[in-house]
Amino acid sequence: MGRSERDAEEMLARSFEAHRSRLLRVAYTTTGSLVEAEDCVQEAWLRLRGLDDPGAVRDLAAWLTTTVSRLALDALGSARARRERYVGTWLPEPLVEARSHDPADRVTLDESVSMALLVVLEQLSPAERTAFVLHDVFGVPFPEIAEAVGRSTAAVRQLASRARRQVEGGRPRTPATAAEQRELVNAFTAACEDGDLPGLIALLDPDIVLRADGGGKVATLPRLVRGAARVAAALLSYGKGPMNARIVDVNGAPGLVVRDDDGVLTVAAFTMDAGRITAIDVVRNPDKLAKVPDLH
Repeated sequence: MGRSERDAEEMLARSFEAHRSRLLRVAYTTTGSLVEAEDCVQEAWLRLRGLDDPGAVRDLAAWLTTTVSRLALDALGSARARRERYVGTWLPEPLVEARSHDPADRVTLDESVSMALLVVLEQLSPAERTAFVLHDVFGVPFPEIAEAVGRSTAAVRQLASRARRQVEGGRPRTPATAAEQRELVNAFTAACEDGDLPGLIALLDPDIVLRADGGGKVATLPRLVRGAARVAAALLSYGKGPMNARIVDVNGAPGLVVRDDDGVLTVAAFTMDAGRITAIDVVRNPDKLAKVPDLH
C-alpha cells in the first residue's frame, strides 16, 4: 500500500470514527443489544472499506446510517426468533455508566435510549421499530428510511405513525427531574435495606410493574409482578440489610448496580412518573452484563 493509499485509509477511518457514537446509538436503540449494535457498526465499517471508491460516497453520514439501520433490522429479525426460545422475561441489555463519567464519552446522551423506551419498542414490529427510531429519535428523513427498510416512503410514514402512538401511550405523563430520580432511588435503596415495607410501598405507583431477566442462568422472578404491595413484598423477599449497591446511570437515568455475596451482578433500571416508581426492570443474565464496568 502506497503512502497516498495509507493517507486515504486513515482519512476514511477518521471520518468513520466521527460517526461511530451516533451509529452505535442507532443500532442499540433498534436492537436493544449493545453486542449486536457493535457488530452492526463494525460490519458497516467493513462494507465501507470494501467499496471500490469509498471517497465517492457523497453523504457519508446518510450512507452509514442507512447501512447500519439495514444491518440492525436484520439482526432484530433474527433475534426475535431467539427470543421466542428465551427462558423467562427478555429485557434489553442495559447501558451502565458511573455517574461521574465524562459526558463526552457516553453512548447514552439523552432519553432516546432509556430502558422505558426500549421496553415499549419491544412491542413493535421490526419495521415499525426501525421507522420510529430513525425518524422520531434520530431525525432521519422518510425517503432515507424507506431505502433502509425496503418500503415506500408512504408506508414508512404509516409505520412511524403507528409506532409513535404506542410509544406515547407508554411514556411518563409527568417525568421526574434528574434530582427527583436520584432522590427516589436513594429512598428505594434505604427502604430495601431497612426492610421497610410501608416505606417501600409509598415510593411505588399502585400499578407498578416489576420485570426481571435472568435468562435461565441465575435465579430471578419467573414472571412479571404488578401492584405496589406485591412488588414491594417480592423485592423484600430477596433479603434486607446492607446492599452492596451503587447508584449509577442505567441508560441515562439513575439506577442501581448490586453485587450479592456470591458475586452475581444485578442491574436495576427505574421508570418514574408523578413522583413515584412506575416500573423496575432488573437484569441479572450475566451474558447481558459482561460490559458493566467495575464500579467498586
